[in-house]
Amino acid sequence: MGDSLMIVMKFGGTSVGSADSIRRTVRIVKAGLPRKPLVVVSALSGVTDMLLAAAEDALKRSLPAGDLVKKIRDRHTAVLLGLGLGPGLVDAEFAELEHVLFGVSLVRELTLRTSDYVASFGERMSSTIVAAFAKASGLNLQAFNACELGMLTNAAFGSAEILPETYASIAGAVGRIPGGVVPVVTGFIGKTAEGEVTTLGRGGSDYTASIFGAALGAEEIQIWTDVDGVMTADPRIVPDARTVAVVSFEEASELAYFGAKVLHPKTIIPAMEKEIPVRVLNTFNPAGKGTLIVRKAVKSNPVTAITSKKDIFVINIHSARMLMVYGFLNNVFRIFNDFKVPVDMVATSEVNVTVTVDKQFDVSGIVARLGEFSEVDVLSDRASISIVGEGIRSTAGVGGRIFSILGSRGINVEMTSQSYGDVNESIIVMAGRLNEAVQALHAVFFGDDAGKVAAAGA
Repeated sequence: MGDSLMIVMKFGGTSVGSADSIRRTVRIVKAGLPRKPLVVVSALSGVTDMLLAAAEDALKRSLPAGDLVKKIRDRHTAVLLGLGLGPGLVDAEFAELEHVLFGVSLVRELTLRTSDYVASFGERMSSTIVAAFAKASGLNLQAFNACELGMLTNAAFGSAEILPETYASIAGAVGRIPGGVVPVVTGFIGKTAEGEVTTLGRGGSDYTASIFGAALGAEEIQIWTDVDGVMTADPRIVPDARTVAVVSFEEASELAYFGAKVLHPKTIIPAMEKEIPVRVLNTFNPAGKGTLIVRKAVKSNPVTAITSKKDIFVINIHSARMLMVYGFLNNVFRIFNDFKVPVDMVATSEVNVTVTVDKQFDVSGIVARLGEFSEVDVLSDRASISIVGEGIRSTAGVGGRIFSILGSRGINVEMTSQSYGDVNESIIVMAGRLNEAVQALHAVFFGDDAGKVAAAGA
């Protein structure tokens, strides 16, 4: 690009999920042209899941180009026709996809490498469609595969990590794009040094935007989604939840990691390292100010937001051997590392270690290994709630109010975890009481009495 980049604009699956959504997205990009944007797009909403399901279908069947591929094609054709574009615009991608799926059905093998390749078609097609519609509307947008623009990763297929040289590689490649061209870049995907396609994990398009922003020294990274920004709680649980105007990088990282769906957990890291502001905005309410994520947020309430996860395992590891013995925790966490399963919360006592793990992971192998030297209990009907905000630990009364309000409703806190860092307190409750607990905590920290909590720590 001939001129220095000003902003990165990332649009999620719902922002490109229909013809009307793409029209809105292109209008937003047009309004942002004075700030010289680079655009990152996700696949059409739901398409990545359909692609991966089609690959699994091909593994089991001799006719891979079945109903799922037809549904994916019909979905894209409907969008193309709705935008007044030729229905054959992504025929080449579908021909390639069907060829790959035929290979899967032929050899009866589906590796992570092949799954990543199949998943990449979603972003490849959405970027082509968005750029074509923008060009038909008189804007100089051009689709680029992130692999062409220096997105280099390791070979950890399914959840690849970028290489140190990626930033310089992206800066060089984008710098060669002619001035006046607005790149529309595929989110979610990269390539190894050998040219094999990788994916960055679910929600990885946010991460792509942050990486490009950091590589190019962007003024701001915008994440356009279908909500008004970071909310004080999940509005599906708390209808009167409201948008948080400003959060810190650390708060945003905690919120993303412990359940907030607005951002991919990795998103903040590249932006934070370069101190580039991230703004979360709503494609369907472009006039809204959204949430600004910055290095340090100044506010009166020590609690910024409440986030939760319903689908978790609580794993309790009991062994008298850990009493006064060093190395026990190392042995425990090495097993989780061997299975590539991240731990969310940790609590320890003299003879117990209790951890929480997202239910998306199969923990049977972990439990078997742990059982070789300890007694293991796995609880599956539990939920986690995280109260996030800079100043929680140093503000008197926050912890007391959590236990008091839940206790008054007969909601038992089965586990609690708080690091020395002053940002997050997490608790475990029965899954069936999750909504009630979140609603009660939100009323305390964001209702009429919220000022009393802040005053207590003054």
